[in-house]
Amino acid sequence: MGKTFPRCLQQLDYRKSIVGLVTGAGALYLLYKAVRVGIKCTPPLCSNSPICIARLAIERERHGRDSGEIRRLLNSLECKHDEYVKSMILHSITRCVYLLETEASACTTEDICLVGDMLDDTDNSVKIQALNALKAFSGIRKFRLKIQEHSIKVLELLSTIWDTELHIAGLRLLNNLPLPDYVHPQLRRVMPALMEIMQADYILAQVQAVRLLSYLAQKNDLLYDILNCQSTQPGSLLFEVLVFAERLSEGRNSTHYRAVKWHYHEQSLHEALFGDESRLADRLLSLVIHPEEEVQIQACKVIVSLQCPQDVGCRPSSCRPSPCRPSQSYFQNGE
Repeated sequence: MGKTFPRCLQQLDYRKSIVGLVTGAGALYLLYKAVRVGIKCTPPLCSNSPICIARLAIERERHGRDSGEIRRLLNSLECKHDEYVKSMILHSITRCVYLLETEASACTTEDICLVGDMLDDTDNSVKIQALNALKAFSGIRKFRLKIQEHSIKVLELLSTIWDTELHIAGLRLLNNLPLPDYVHPQLRRVMPALMEIMQADYILAQVQAVRLLSYLAQKNDLLYDILNCQSTQPGSLLFEVLVFAERLSEGRNSTHYRAVKWHYHEQSLHEALFGDESRLADRLLSLVIHPEEEVQIQACKVIVSLQCPQDVGCRPSSCRPSPCRPSQSYFQNGE
């Protein structure tokens, strides 16, 4: 014990300092190791997480590997689940189809049928997610014919269930498909429902309904059914409706359509757009100064299309002086 007390204290302080340094360095090292491990660690796959799905897509692109995620989800869909779980599985399938295109293309028509069967579920949320999944698959050409087979079921849902989200999902799917002729009888039956959706207050559903009707207006055997639908708000969606109106106007002036003398309901879309009291061309003139150029151009196209064909006499029921007023007052001398 030859050491003095102050010297002992000095050595003790030195040892404590060394211990403190080691402890601090150890803590920093452990922290660094934890962070490094955390970065390298791949969390368990979670199909409900957009980050996980995105990671799968990135990994596939980098390494050309099949993640198996879509197959796992489709296999899971075959098991019995409650409505919420089925809805979430279908939602995840939709995201995977968009992100993992190669894996989605490797699916089969049986997989499409499996998703399509979900349209018969009793829960609307499951139906909506099934429609969204079919819409995603419809972007892959080889599945379109198989998805077309569900068109009649989709039209039935649109006409029997009043649900805005279902309307949007169903119409988006139909607008992404070339509809075969065999669904035209069903289309005639759902025209009133499509017109109601077009006049509803939800803009997304309105736009999708107008797009579908605009496409159908180019079908000769459906033009009369569209024009004879009852409507209270024609021309209210600007550009989409203007495209729709132009196609209707061109269709009714075609030789094929003028070969028959049609009789329209007094509250029909034809009377609202082209009847004696419609004054559609006069009303469209206000859109010539609309701030959006595409609306201006489309309004002018509709006004021009409302002119009676010069080589054909005006028909009593569809081309009276009132609809032809633009050619007499605004388009005189061929201007």
